Amino acid sequence: MSETVIEVSIVAAPSVLWPALRDPSLIRRWFGWEYDGLDDEIAQIYSTAEADPEALTLKLGNGDRFSLLEQDGKTVVRIDRPAKSADDDWYDDITEGWTTFLQLLRFAVEHHGLAERRTVYLDGLLLPGENAATVLGLTEIELEAGSRYAATIAPGDYFEGVVDYVTDHQFGLTVEDLGPGLLSVATQSVTPQRPDGGMSILLTTYDLSDDEFDEIKHHWSSWWEGRRQEG
Repeated sequence: MSETVIEVSIVAAPSVLWPALRDPSLIRRWFGWEYDGLDDEIAQIYSTAEADPEALTLKLGNGDRFSLLEQDGKTVVRIDRPAKSADDDWYDDITEGWTTFLQLLRFAVEHHGLAERRTVYLDGLLLPGENAATVLGLTEIELEAGSRYAATIAPGDYFEGVVDYVTDHQFGLTVEDLGPGLLSVATQSVTPQRPDGGMSILLTTYDLSDDEFDEIKHHWSSWWEGRRQEG
C-alpha cells in the first residue's frame, strides 16, 4: 500500500506555524482535546521527534512526518504517513485524528491567533442505519465547504455559521456563538469492535466563561450518555 498524505493550507507564515509544532504550550491549543493526560501525550509524541528547523520538517517516532511549505502567501502543513501495515488496527483512526487536528490548527491560527481553547470530546458506536449527520440532526443542511448553515443540533442547541471543511469522512462547522468555535465530526470505520462504524465529536470553544463552558459540556455529555443508554 502507498503512504497516506494529509495536508491543509493556512494563511500564516511558516515562522508562525513552526513553533506550533515544537512548543508544548502551543501544541495543546490544536492537538487532541482537554483531558488529564493531554500534556503527557504531547510529551510522548513530540519530545523525541526529529526536528529540522531549516528544512521545516518534523519526524515522529511512528514515522509520521510533518513538513511546512510556503506557497502563494500561505503555508501548506503536510503529514506523510507510512503505508498501513496489515496488523495496524489503529491506522485509520490515527489518520482521521491527524485530519481533524490539522483543520483545528488552521482554524485556531486563522480565527484566534492560536489562543487558548476549551473542548468537549465525545465518541461512540453508530447503530444500524445511522450516520454522523442523522445522529446530530443535520440531514437538512448542505455539507459544502463555504456554505452557511443554521440548525438546531440534536442536543437541542441552535447553531449557525459556515461549513468550514468537508473531507471523505469528516466535516467541520463554525459555531458563531462559541467564539466562533468549531464543531468537528468524524465517522469511524467499521471494525470487529464497531460493526456499524462509529463517530467522534470534538466541539472547540473560545472566550467562554467557566460557567458557560461547564453548561455546554454538561449539556452535550448528558445528551451523549443518554443516547448511549438508549442504544
